[in-house]
Formats: sequence, structure tokens, C-alpha cells
Amino acid sequence: MFLRDLKEFKLPEVEGKVLEFWKKNKIFEKSLENRKGGRRFVFFEGPPTANGRPGIHHVLARVFKDVILRYKTMRGFYVPRRAGWDTHGLPVEIQVEKELGLKSKKEIEEFGIAEFNKKCQESVWKYKNEFERLTERMGFWLDMKNPYVTYEKNYIETLWWIIAQFWKKKLLYKGNRIVNWCPRCGTGLSSHEMSLGYKEVTDDSVYVKFKLKKGQQITRDFKTNDKTYILSWTTTPWTLPGNVALAVGEKINYVVEKINLKIPDKEKRIEDGDIFIWTVGANIGIFENAGFPNEGLTSNILTDIKGKDLVGLSYEPLFEVKALQGNPSTRAARSGPYRVYAADFVTTTDGTGVVHTAVMYGEDDYK
Repeated sequence: MFLRDLKEFKLPEVEGKVLEFWKKNKIFEKSLENRKGGRRFVFFEGPPTANGRPGIHHVLARVFKDVILRYKTMRGFYVPRRAGWDTHGLPVEIQVEKELGLKSKKEIEEFGIAEFNKKCQESVWKYKNEFERLTERMGFWLDMKNPYVTYEKNYIETLWWIIAQFWKKKLLYKGNRIVNWCPRCGTGLSSHEMSLGYKEVTDDSVYVKFKLKKGQQITRDFKTNDKTYILSWTTTPWTLPGNVALAVGEKINYVVEKINLKIPDKEKRIEDGDIFIWTVGANIGIFENAGFPNEGLTSNILTDIKGKDLVGLSYEPLFEVKALQGNPSTRAARSGPYRVYAADFVTTTDGTGVVHTAVMYGEDDYK
């Protein structure tokens, strides 16, 4: 019916006529009215923050939502669709800090918290019109006349009421969790905030030798001596003071390899007769890359082992951190700090097959 008026097919013109028809004849409103009393499929828009311009990612996400909602409508469901506005969060505060030239929490306090909050509330509506035009232009059916706004008291108090119901039913508990922390903002950062501005970079890495305690039986034929080390690789050397464990793969193949030096290492990084435990595939090329001459370094494998043979071995800590020493009563058992544990995230793709573990620096480490 729209194509008869067009001399040639132009998609934007066709879309414009469809949108005009929907608006003039209140098609969205009628689709709701016709299905009142039917089974409900309730939808609240995952709210955008209007302190930045809408982008193509908003279109993509909304298309997925709209497809589901139209499908449910055609199946006879009553599908109210309420728009919303996200008016909280660190991105809003940081944007306002930039606009006001504020650099820290102290400067926010000097500026005035109430006045700063007011500026944040103004900022979140900056591109409201652009979002509404985008919503209408892409044909996303949404009730924009009655949106929920996250900074309004009725919204906040509703959430506190819901949380109170969890509390009354004893469904909340206090626990510990590892989160990324921003020292400038003085707050934890969500994974979403961490991914903003994500880019791949080349990091320096280090190989670290952890000295295994003497006299531990690894296989029937091999017992650790005072020159036995387990070699680990890490791209986060700044976390090494927090090391409490080493992780290996139970089913991964490792070797016990003796290093022979013809030319002494002036920096004492390795010595003749040092014994290293690492995965099959890691080799003395590691030392060559660190500046050792090829002709000055050879090795011979003493025995082959599985990762499970290493589990429970204890090693000397790199740093004496009293808070990380653990309960002395557990040290005789094959548990506690400064021991080797099995973990399913260990791979042989990079490094030595031995993962340095510092529980306060990573979610996997903490688990």
C-alpha cells in the first residue's frame, strides 16, 4: 500500500511511511489494547544513559529485544513495554568530573556533594531527545511516555523494599569477592567498566623460580634437594609479593630437568646443577631468550612426571609476609599456603605450565 506512491523503491522512504502509518493509527497502542486480558509478557527496557550519544550498539541490542517482543505479541501475549533511563553509575560521575575539571573525591567534596549530584542529574538527560528519535526511527515499540528513572525516589525505595524481602527470608549472606579497584575513584569497578576502552597490549613477563623444600619425595626415584625449583611464568610480576600458591594441571606432563652451565651466570639467576620442574614443551630456550649463550647451557631430563605428582609439595615463599603464612597447624598436612595445587585453568599454551597464584589479585585465583 505504501509502494504505489513511490516512483522507485527507496527503503528510507518506505520506512518513513510505515512509521507514519503506525503513529497515525496508533498501531502499537492497539496491539496492547487488543491483547489485554491475555497472558502477560512483561518487559522493562534495559535503560540507556543519555549523557552520551546513542550508537550502533544500541540499535543492535534493541533489534534483538524487539524481535522477541513482537513474536510474543503475535503469539497472543499482552506485552507492555516500559522505557527506562539509567541515571546512576561511575561513567556519569566521571563525565561530570571532566566537565567541571575535578580530579579527586576531595575536590568533589570541596565543590559540594549536593551540587555535584545536581550536575550529574542534569548530565544524564543531555541526549534524551536523540535517544527518543532513535527509538522511534528504528521502529522499536516502547512506552516512552511513562519511563522509569533510576534516580527517582519511588524507584530507589522499591529496590530497597525488594532487597528487604530477601533479607527477611534470610536469602542474603556476607561473603568475600575479588573486584577491580580504582584508587582514584575510591570504588570497585564492574567488569563492564573495566572493558570500556579495552585494548590489547604487549606486556613484559617474568619467569620465577620457586625453591621446593628439601627432602620431598616426588617419584620413587627422585627426592627434592636444596637446588630443586619449580619454574613459574607470569605477566603480572607486581602481584608476586601476594603469592600464596602454585597451580598445575593434574593430567599435564611435566619433566624434572637438570641444568648444566659451562659459563657461570654473573647475575646468579641460575647455577650449575639447578633442577627445574616445568611442563614438557617449555625448555632451556627460556634462558637463551634471557641472554644466556647457547653454547654455555645444556640440560638433561632426570624423570617424567604428571601434574598430580606435584600436588601438595611445599616451597619457600619469595617474601616473608606474616599475614599470608596461614595456620601453623595445617602446614604438616598437604594444604595451606606455599604449596602446589591442581587447577583446571592451567594450560600449556604459554609459560611453564605452572601458574603463580595470588588470591587477592584475581577471581580465578581466589576461587
